[in-house]
Amino acid sequence: MPILEALAALKPEMREWRRDFHAHPEIGYEEVRTSSIVAEKLESWGLEVHRGIGKTGVVGVLRGKHPGNRSIGLRADMDALPMPELNDFAHRSTNPNAMHACGHDGHTTMLLGTAKHLAATRDFAGTVHFIFQPAEEGLTGALAMIEDGLFKRFPCDAVYGIHNQPTLPLGIVAIRPGTVLAAVDYFSIKLKGRSSHAAAPHLGLDPLPGATQLYSALQSLVSRRMNPHSTAVLSIGQFHAGTSDIVIPEVVEMRGTIRTLTPENRKQMDELFHAMVKGTAEAHGLELELDYRRSYPPTINTPEQSALAAEAATAVVGEEGIKSDLPSLTAGEDFSYMLLASPGGAFLLLGQAGEDGGHAVPVHNGRYDFNDDLLPIGASCFVGIVEKELSRG
Repeated sequence: MPILEALAALKPEMREWRRDFHAHPEIGYEEVRTSSIVAEKLESWGLEVHRGIGKTGVVGVLRGKHPGNRSIGLRADMDALPMPELNDFAHRSTNPNAMHACGHDGHTTMLLGTAKHLAATRDFAGTVHFIFQPAEEGLTGALAMIEDGLFKRFPCDAVYGIHNQPTLPLGIVAIRPGTVLAAVDYFSIKLKGRSSHAAAPHLGLDPLPGATQLYSALQSLVSRRMNPHSTAVLSIGQFHAGTSDIVIPEVVEMRGTIRTLTPENRKQMDELFHAMVKGTAEAHGLELELDYRRSYPPTINTPEQSALAAEAATAVVGEEGIKSDLPSLTAGEDFSYMLLASPGGAFLLLGQAGEDGGHAVPVHNGRYDFNDDLLPIGASCFVGIVEKELSRG
């Protein structure tokens, strides 16, 4: 695997950075320590550094030693998940309520490695903006940075992002044009009845029959109301009711997500969902509080940047390492906001599963850990993208 020699040599140092980030995770908009370390390293390598963008975001600006008018953005996410870690290795989380269970510690490290290498060489024409983003995990940190003037202050002709993928082997890069990841919308449903003693339910208004009927009915939206050739996923992750065995509850709450791959399917699911929730509440005489929050749009790669990224990655992993037929995934990613706000861009998925089966634990799992062997691969892909986007020719 022809990894850039300089980045292969940097691997021990990058591993040290990555494991330090892993041991000190910070959740969305609380990445104070992480962003400070990032900013300090960028400054030490001679980059122009801007802090506090989108609250805890950092942007490092690096200009090449050759004249050029183009500028591109490379993005990494910094936040951890609010969950306990189940691993027992030396670099496990020191915070019982936070864990890098999605590999953002590795993404941040790969972009730092890229910045260090390019700062030492500057063998390109134009400007690279290194974007270290907060709050990717459901808190739309990308949008916060954009609304804070990210692309007005740091214009980009194209933006690129990467993410590890435990379902793919190490040395595989999945990249193609079109929809890569799904739109994600969040909902919270509160159905309110009237509490009563469990011995006299007729004196109250039990919200549970309506809530359980709604739970079952919502599962039919995808299977019976959507075109079988479309892709949509509705998942309820929380169902809360009551505090006592002998009391009919006053309120039932359900929370979950809806994921779709096209704007048309997103609109259709939105309409079907609202009609079913409101109709069920009315049929059972329950008060309804519905919070429906549109979050990430679909992550859609542009053709030109996808081809460029694939060419850059081929120089790192070889033609056999490029996977151009990976189906769209129903996970979401707020890098989608940056793609929408830019003239073009691409999001790459990098395999990290080892031949021995290690590092194949899925993301958002308490036993997940980023594969440090991926660090020089990801950084080399980023460097290759810069060389092709900002060539001297």
